[in-house]
Amino acid sequence: MSVKPQPQHNHLLAALSPDVQSRLFPYLELVLLPLRALLYESRRPMRHVYFPTDSIVSLQYMMENGASTAISVVGNEGLLGITLFLGGESTPSRSMVQSAGYAYRLPRLRVKEEFNRHGQLLMLMLRYTQALITQISQTAVCNRHHSIDQQLCRWLLLSIDRLSHNHLTMTQEFISHMLGVRREGVTQAALKLQQLGVISYSRGLIKVLDRPKLEALSCECYSVVKKETDLLLDYLPQRRVITNTDAIPTATLPTL
Repeated sequence: MSVKPQPQHNHLLAALSPDVQSRLFPYLELVLLPLRALLYESRRPMRHVYFPTDSIVSLQYMMENGASTAISVVGNEGLLGITLFLGGESTPSRSMVQSAGYAYRLPRLRVKEEFNRHGQLLMLMLRYTQALITQISQTAVCNRHHSIDQQLCRWLLLSIDRLSHNHLTMTQEFISHMLGVRREGVTQAALKLQQLGVISYSRGLIKVLDRPKLEALSCECYSVVKKETDLLLDYLPQRRVITNTDAIPTATLPTL
């Protein structure tokens, strides 16, 4: 039996006091986020802030020639749309769903209204923004100085940290777009990890089999981001992996 995702499945929303929740939750709307769906387009007006529950969204920078690279990932630890409460109405990057699932969205006016109270939501959002800046900065360093193998390990770890299970549904072609590298490089890197028994890959499904080894094979960029995130977002619970995937909260909504 499917269980409808609740706002508290997003850890930032769960960390809000009952008083703040009572002001925001009535205006939250549960939405389905299909794989590859675009939530924000570059330079387009942003109308909502999204709080993922079991989905992952990547922020991508688009080049003039159409190439793109993911600069950060957002999941149930935070929110998508920090530009809205920092004074902007659009962003130079675009936001694409890299792992399908659900999110709650909140109209921008409600976000700004609560943000301008200078209370708990303001502090949580600012701390989350600092954690996101660290991730973006470290991604730039990683893309410049580390191998595709290490980048793939970092990206896999960041992704499963934002899920309640250890599997991702996506093709190697999609991963290559996320990392901004050639598909052949991702194929070789994934094959190495599979031969080492770190992951299994079949028909677009990646399962992480040996997380400690995956962390050991990653560069220091993952640990830098992880430590900063844990320090700033002290509301995050200890990660618990659901082995029975049928127990993962789901909801039936019309396709967007």
